[in-house]
Amino acid sequence: MSVTVKIPAPLRPMTGGLGEIQLESATVGAALGQIESRYPGFGARVLDDGKSVKRFINVYVNEDNIRDRKDLDTEVQSGDVISILPSIAGGAAPSGS
Repeated sequence: MSVTVKIPAPLRPMTGGLGEIQLESATVGAALGQIESRYPGFGARVLDDGKSVKRFINVYVNEDNIRDRKDLDTEVQSGDVISILPSIAGGAAPSGS
């Protein structure tokens, strides 16, 4: 299945600056494994021991968080978009009183 993986800006140095990668894959885990094969070290930035997505990173297939589906075993269809989104810490400063 031909899918697109969207790479966030903080991880683009790992992929030679690419913001999107097209590949053939049947699951999210297989897609991330292919990226790791092409760009060694990428997997360590996204996965804990290659078995689960790090807790501060969210991965979506189209509109669905893979944690609400089958995690890395989430199946993908041709044309799907896998988005990797690191959590952003922080927030608004409290208003002065």
